Amino acid sequence: MQMNESRLAANVIHSGDARQLLSRLTPESVALSVWSPPYFVGKSYEQHLTFHDWSELLREVIAGHYEILVPGGFVAINIADILCFADDRMPRVQADVVSTKRSPVTRDMVVAARESHPGLNRYELAALLGCSEQTIDRRLNHNNVRGGKYSPQTKVKSVAGLVESWAEAAGFFLYDRRVWMKDPAWANSRWHSLSYRAVDEFEYVFVLWKPGITRVDRGRLTPLEWRSWGSRGVWEIPSVRANDDHEAKFPIELPRRLIRLLSDPGDVVLDPFVGSGTTAVAAQELGRRYIGFELLPHYAELARQRLMQVNVERHQLELPVAS
Repeated sequence: MQMNESRLAANVIHSGDARQLLSRLTPESVALSVWSPPYFVGKSYEQHLTFHDWSELLREVIAGHYEILVPGGFVAINIADILCFADDRMPRVQADVVSTKRSPVTRDMVVAARESHPGLNRYELAALLGCSEQTIDRRLNHNNVRGGKYSPQTKVKSVAGLVESWAEAAGFFLYDRRVWMKDPAWANSRWHSLSYRAVDEFEYVFVLWKPGITRVDRGRLTPLEWRSWGSRGVWEIPSVRANDDHEAKFPIELPRRLIRLLSDPGDVVLDPFVGSGTTAVAAQELGRRYIGFELLPHYAELARQRLMQVNVERHQLELPVAS
């Protein structure tokens, strides 16, 4: 850190690149970091990133946490697999979607008819088989086989191994992982009706641990909460219903659970990709201090306005009722 740069204060949303801002935090001052980075799925705020750029961003942000996290503290990363990862090495997935074909005529039928009547053109073959000439062409040339002609084939890219390798290179260890079961993303699924791929209905939370003494206090949750979600690997939390002001919001219940489970009141909770401010709002609500980083100024301002509104609403609830 340069001499003219002061340490960043808590309870503030700071504008800038997390990779630079992390170095301006006080060493060993953050008890918990809860964040959801870009997923490399084509959102507007990440379209400038190549896969290498994206990987380096996450690797550097994870590495930047080591000095500022308290020994025994945690980094909780909410992230999903890349479900549509372009791979030039992958052969075309040719999906002959028989269930959507309007004509019962098969390729074998067309080939047999052509062999029996070698002089017929495709229009005459169509008349013979009672179908359109386009059907003859599609069956013979596989023009109806899906998979794309010009763009690279896509596959699922798992992120678990990537996160673990970046974490261990930085000195962290993968302490825990949870699965956030959300609503099926029907509208965002490219393959729901035309392939065997599953719809997008879950994400991961990877919990990284910095070596040190970890304070374990089961009094943070009630016995019922421990049984229902504290010690459970799958969390069923409805997703945000409207991403009207930010295109990738997560429900406040997700950071709320992580903050209650992994920190104490008064602790500092960091979100280096604060977005609309959900983690900061949850931290403030639970009596923790928050620090947020946001690269895009309009999202940083959105988070500040959201926190301000929460403060106003809380103050109004605390005002005594006039008699």
